[in-house]
Amino acid sequence: MREFEFVLTYRAGADELMDVFVERPGLRAQTAACFANDRSMWRVDHVLGSPEALDAVETHFLDETTCNECLDVAGCTSSREYQVVSSDPEHRVYFTRREEIQHCHSIPYLAVDHVGDGLLIEAERRDDEYVWRLLIPDDCAVGELYDRIDSQLRDGISLELGHVSDPQNWNGGFGTAGLLTPEEREAVASAVEAGYYGTPRDATVEDLADELDTPHSTVQYRLQRAEEKIVERFASETL
Repeated sequence: MREFEFVLTYRAGADELMDVFVERPGLRAQTAACFANDRSMWRVDHVLGSPEALDAVETHFLDETTCNECLDVAGCTSSREYQVVSSDPEHRVYFTRREEIQHCHSIPYLAVDHVGDGLLIEAERRDDEYVWRLLIPDDCAVGELYDRIDSQLRDGISLELGHVSDPQNWNGGFGTAGLLTPEEREAVASAVEAGYYGTPRDATVEDLADELDTPHSTVQYRLQRAEEKIVERFASETL
């Protein structure tokens, strides 16, 4: 098996749900599970962000008259069901079930139609990108799948093949992602990018505070709280 990453990039105005992510940096949606066959798809998504951002997502996400997966805009007659599984101020979990997906051009349908049942799928929305990761047999003609997806894209959406690699870190973020506040995730992400956790360190808390335009004490507190949560979860699940 090989891991293939398909990256959809959305121009502002191309998709109302993706516009919410474009307009609210730090908002993130990621699948905990996504399964599909030639007629149905069902998935569970975690959405992380501020209460205002989550409310904006929910306005579009729970609209059963709209397909949240369509690559084009015409001809989708699949039936859709969206449900809230759990709701916290900064973390919500949604269940989606779609029937008759053969009537809708989406990556899950096109991938299953090309590869066959048993396909493993992950997806993430952030900023202007909707990233799909697929585990696909080595002998599959992925170039043909890429061309099929690309041929269905409406104006305002572009496609790239992100990376091809051995399978790695599937569902790796769900042990901790929902534990952190958006501010804590932002601090940790900036720290990782700046090399704060490297050996030796390439950045200090002062550097991160300047980058985030946030007081030093606040950044230090957010990092400490995030580290505490991550370590406690790791210990509870593995030790």
